Amino acid sequence: MSKVIVTNIGMLATPQGSSPKKGPEQGNIQILSDAWVLMEDGIIAQVGTGPAPAADEVIDAGGRLVTPGLVDAHTHLIFGGWRQNELGLKLHGKTYLEIQNAGGGIQSTTNATRQSTEEELTQKAAQALDEMLHFGVTTCEAKSGYGLTTEHELKALQVIQNLNSRHPIDLVATFMGAHLVPAEYKSNRAEYIRLVCEEMMPKVKEQGIAQYCDVFCEADTFTAEESRQVLEAGLKYGLRPKIHADEIEAIGGSQLAGEIGAISAEHLIVCPPEGIASLAKGGVIACLLPATSFYLGAVFAPARDMVTAGVPVAMATDFNPGSCPCLNLQFVINLGCLKYKLTPEEVLTAVTLNAAAAIDRSSQVGSVEPGKQGDLVIWDAPDLDYICYRMGSNLAKTVIKKGAVVVG
Repeated sequence: MSKVIVTNIGMLATPQGSSPKKGPEQGNIQILSDAWVLMEDGIIAQVGTGPAPAADEVIDAGGRLVTPGLVDAHTHLIFGGWRQNELGLKLHGKTYLEIQNAGGGIQSTTNATRQSTEEELTQKAAQALDEMLHFGVTTCEAKSGYGLTTEHELKALQVIQNLNSRHPIDLVATFMGAHLVPAEYKSNRAEYIRLVCEEMMPKVKEQGIAQYCDVFCEADTFTAEESRQVLEAGLKYGLRPKIHADEIEAIGGSQLAGEIGAISAEHLIVCPPEGIASLAKGGVIACLLPATSFYLGAVFAPARDMVTAGVPVAMATDFNPGSCPCLNLQFVINLGCLKYKLTPEEVLTAVTLNAAAAIDRSSQVGSVEPGKQGDLVIWDAPDLDYICYRMGSNLAKTVIKKGAVVVG
């Protein structure tokens, strides 16, 4: 049995437990000084302070901050091409929906994704994952949703499985065939929804890679009732519901999330009070994406209202080629404090334990406790406040995945 120990930890900061934290509990984390973490065969065996036990390998943290590995619970990792040409359009006043309706947006990425081979998509996404890993991410959710045909949605999910088997980051797959009604179905929305529910989903279940079904509930995309139809169909095929809700307009997505018992609702930029109440009642995790608000010049989600209402708050990057070409979860940490007014302790929970809970991985990752995977970040920082305070630098010095150093 291989024993690896991280010693000389100046500050160990971690949430605790295997369930999402809400309300005042979101900010209650464990802080240990002069700490050590012992891992056996990739699993945390003991956490303590003072004199450290013997081990086969010793990793000296040098008096620095150590946290759980970060969890990015919302990404659109698999796509062809980029959309840098849209930046000028946005600067000249074109809105997200105007660009989309003119043939840009998601449809343009769909065209590029369909033209890309499985290997091309794999290589591209692997480069993104390498960068995420260097920023401290050790677990990542990845959605399909740029293929929008049965063939190309299955191709995207296969890419996620390929990467999960060969990359240090653990990947969790979400099927998002209902990302947009593609151009060829614009005049027959009902037929595309039927295709997603009756043709794609059986194939997705047979493929056995995706664990969740997501839908973009938004004006000019899918209505709340269409979204309900998609998510209820997903449940029949064993795909737990997630929902893009209230990103641009509040059309009932957050209320639907609570009613249907979604594991998470994503974006929630303009989530109304009745939506927050529905999330709280339904036990839904709010997965907030502040870098998207930043990039779109939009308002920021009412995170503090959600915490006050007892909704567990997670945060993620929303890495995608259109509305958030950013895969730096450290920047999200900064925005969580500066724009959501969350405390460093609440933010840490949002990008570790609550993010893990949003993809049903909180029994395995998201905190530094015995029985969980040995996923840790040693930061070039003396304390938790420092990584929330500093901007624009990568402060992840050493990244440990399942007890092994993968960066540093």
